[in-house]
Amino acid sequence: MKRLAAAALLVAAALWAATSEKPRISRAAMAAMEKSFDSQIERASAAEPLDLLGNTRGIYLAGYGAVFSTEVNLIISPTINPFHQTFTKAEIARVHARKLERLPLLRRKMKEMLLASAAALDTVPRNEQIVVGVSLFYFSWEDTTGLPVQILMQGQRDKLLNRVLADNAIHTEEF
Repeated sequence: MKRLAAAALLVAAALWAATSEKPRISRAAMAAMEKSFDSQIERASAAEPLDLLGNTRGIYLAGYGAVFSTEVNLIISPTINPFHQTFTKAEIARVHARKLERLPLLRRKMKEMLLASAAALDTVPRNEQIVVGVSLFYFSWEDTTGLPVQILMQGQRDKLLNRVLADNAIHTEEF
């Protein structure tokens, strides 16, 4: 009888643990990280800012982790207007070269955001992922040779928190 009672108690405890609500990531915590990333992008370079084209959006996926995404133009690009209706090959080449020069800055800011999010979002379970994705904007007239359309960086929160492992823990993909 004692064994049956102990087994029933064990099953009840397991059921309670399985149905109890897991820690939630507060919207306020996600919003703080969104604003932080926007601020980092906007202040990345005083001489020539990155052009943030929309607010960063973050979501938490239970069992996976926190995901942040935004859209950026690497430079404030010249536009076609009534006084400048086409671009010369030299102008297109200059825009292309400037954007290639800006990629390392964006990558560095993304890495900083990834590490900051891992530290700040302490209710994200340590075995889950932190992901930062940036879509890059280009005008139809631009030369996009060698420029990615999207950059994704991600890592397991536990490894991102470990400064020794952090650099090796970041998985980067460019499309």
